[in-house]
Amino acid sequence: MTNDFTHYSIGVDGGGTKTLAIIVDTDGNERGRGYAGSANHTHAGVEQAIENIHAAVTRAAQQARCTLPLQSAWFGLAGIDRPEDCDLLLPYLQPLAQHINLTNDAELVLSGLPDAVGMALIAGTGSIALGRDAQGVSARAGGWGHLIGDEGSGYSLGRRCLQAVAKAADGRGPATALVELLLKQWQLGNTDDIIGKVYNDCDQAGIAALSSLVCSAARDGDTVAYGIVEEAAYELALTLIALQKRLDFADRPIPLALSGGLLLHEGSFREQVIRATSTQLSVDTITLVEEPALSGARAAFEKQGRAPD
Repeated sequence: MTNDFTHYSIGVDGGGTKTLAIIVDTDGNERGRGYAGSANHTHAGVEQAIENIHAAVTRAAQQARCTLPLQSAWFGLAGIDRPEDCDLLLPYLQPLAQHINLTNDAELVLSGLPDAVGMALIAGTGSIALGRDAQGVSARAGGWGHLIGDEGSGYSLGRRCLQAVAKAADGRGPATALVELLLKQWQLGNTDDIIGKVYNDCDQAGIAALSSLVCSAARDGDTVAYGIVEEAAYELALTLIALQKRLDFADRPIPLALSGGLLLHEGSFREQVIRATSTQLSVDTITLVEEPALSGARAAFEKQGRAPD
């Protein structure tokens, strides 16, 4: 194993469901990667989030055959929204790298665009949008968390799925294929078993995972599921539209970076979001940032310890 940490940097993309750490050398070549659970301290708790981050980084270092600390790191973590969040987590991350850049995960996605100018939209377990114009002015929209926001996220689709199933079971809402799909996925005998599953054996990631059921049913023509997906796409478009109004793109088409499991893996949903957005905004190139940790690792050498404002 090499003991010269100056040869490597690491990017860490920590979301509400999983954490990915990728180590690169000075030429930008990937040397190792590691996975772990949620890195969002507001959901998982500080202790569990830090444990997951360290686990992902350690696994990447083992694969890269290098020792810690590395020269530089960019940690893009869901839930890093205020200076107090940085102050809380930074001491736990310092053993991992000599120079640390700690930001929200949306900053990692934005780094996938040339000069990090344009808008980034994440829809995974949660949702958030971040933009930066050519003058360097930044703004964000969304990212308010699952209790008061996260519209268009996997969690919001999953929650709407559960609501639609409950209404259908009661006769308060229309029949929907989501009932049988949910019972089958959760291996439940009937709808009465849903309450115990949700309140005793299901976290945010588990509810967010139901988004795949909704998207699948929508593609198959279920009107209830389609309505849920359509509303979610519209909410994400509203987030980008609100963001554009706070930045100066000089009436030019705006580069757009998309990331998060929902936008990356549900192509029909992604197209709906793009269509809903394009009716109000002039969108330039659309970049799918499949591994923000990789672009973050490559940029980490250039970002020596800058934390969010």
